Amino acid sequence: MKVLLGLSGGVDSTYAALALKDAGYEVVAAHLLMHGKMNAAEARESAAALGIPLYEVDCRDRFSDIVIENFINEYTTARTPNPCVICNSEVKFIELLRLADELGCEKIATGHYASVERIEDSEGELYAIKRGKDSSKDQTYMLWRLPESVRKRLILPLSGITKAEIRSESKERGLEAADRSDSQEICFITEGDYADYLEEKRGKFPEGNFVYEDGSVAGRHKGIIRYTVGQRRGLGISAPTRLFVTGIDKEKNEVVISDKDPIFSEVTVSGIIYSGMREPKAGESRELSVKLRYAAKPKAATVTFFGDKATVKLHETERAVAPGQSCVMYDGDLLLAGGFIDSAK
Repeated sequence: MKVLLGLSGGVDSTYAALALKDAGYEVVAAHLLMHGKMNAAEARESAAALGIPLYEVDCRDRFSDIVIENFINEYTTARTPNPCVICNSEVKFIELLRLADELGCEKIATGHYASVERIEDSEGELYAIKRGKDSSKDQTYMLWRLPESVRKRLILPLSGITKAEIRSESKERGLEAADRSDSQEICFITEGDYADYLEEKRGKFPEGNFVYEDGSVAGRHKGIIRYTVGQRRGLGISAPTRLFVTGIDKEKNEVVISDKDPIFSEVTVSGIIYSGMREPKAGESRELSVKLRYAAKPKAATVTFFGDKATVKLHETERAVAPGQSCVMYDGDLLLAGGFIDSAK
């Protein structure tokens, strides 16, 4: 079987190519050029070492129009985006699937730490994302938005191995990628911070007031794009106690702060995509676990579904729940659905 693998040249994607070859697949690689900070040198080295053909695909315009624009627009409307979620669902895997069809590849593959599970029910079959062996590197949170057309053709070769095992085996096999560092979280920002990047793109954002929850002014902020709910560092306010961001009012250009860490018990979610489950009847509830940030631990919750929206009532409170982030829902290790956080209380 012929498989098209997304190859960055890092240790994960390089080892994924090796694992596919060892399993008897005919492997073809694609390096997706997303922005001007990337180059294909490491991907070329890995492809040459493994003896597989490499196609270089220029996705810069699509990435800029979709991922970067979403990133900028979310921050400017007082939301905190997940650029990897948007990239995976609207650029990376879509481009891989397009090229796979051109090259006659039945499957696509990447070096993500996750797995794909085929589920049969009375209505047919589903293909769902599932956590892999290495829980410390779990990347299912970033994959919840993949459409069924992608999931059903996706192979994730790293599902049954840990990062430490990959580095060790890569060294044993003499792969130069074995010691390459992991990719950074926001791949298109390599210098400065995200706020500097936003102001480079859209100009200086106006200063405004920090206000306490009673409306009294506490000081001046440097632009709402520099703050997110739950933030407690870099506020630049002198106070006898630690202060936290509890909200952002775009219309008033105010950042709301408190000496109490913001904790939340209920979340509203929209834009839901179902993967490991069929869409429930409106008003139906399920007891699930949810992740509200990439690095957060799953929390038990009662989720009530209304089509592409849901209300999530947490059994234990969670801090720093920011609009724009993803709420990803699981039954054990199986990813059932996900959506974007609209509000929390």
